[in-house]
Amino acid sequence: MITKLKGHIKRYLITGTLVIIPIWGTYLIFKTILISMENLLGDYARSYFPEWYMPGLGIAVLLIIVFLIGLLTANFVGRRLLEIWEGLLKKVPLVNSIYSALKQIVDTFSFKGGGNFNRVVLVEYPRKGMYAIGFVTGVTKGEVQDKTKEKVLNVFVATTPNPTSGFLILVPEDQVIPLEMKVEDGMKMIISGGIITPPENKKG
Repeated sequence: MITKLKGHIKRYLITGTLVIIPIWGTYLIFKTILISMENLLGDYARSYFPEWYMPGLGIAVLLIIVFLIGLLTANFVGRRLLEIWEGLLKKVPLVNSIYSALKQIVDTFSFKGGGNFNRVVLVEYPRKGMYAIGFVTGVTKGEVQDKTKEKVLNVFVATTPNPTSGFLILVPEDQVIPLEMKVEDGMKMIISGGIITPPENKKG
């Protein structure tokens, strides 16, 4: 009984920590950015345009800048400029490593409705009798499909706790076990190492 209670307490503490860390991290990042912008733009405004300055001006300017960047990158010209800017960043060794890592993380968690991931499945991997959670990215086409007898699916098996890396495996469709969980829930389960398990979707 005591052992079981300890197990529950440990599980809840770990789950709570996993929930708090991203919230706290997001808070610290935004706090740092907002304070920096307020200090930078606020000092500039107080020095050169004292009659225009008011508390929170830096934050307001930051929001306007973010909005304009989003508006700009929503069209072809903006996306092209962004590609050029990213190309320049990737030529700087240390900056390239940091930027690429952050962009991978953002790209992983910014998809809506699963992005390129269609659904969550179970596959026998890395050997028979063992299962891994995978994400179907599409139907295999071209030479690979032509050389196989069955209809084959592209399945991405992400690694724990970093889902930006993983393995692409090609699995016959009849050997894939569909799951009811959402792509977001599958990601949470992988990142947490199975500690966060989505509730079962029971169809009545």
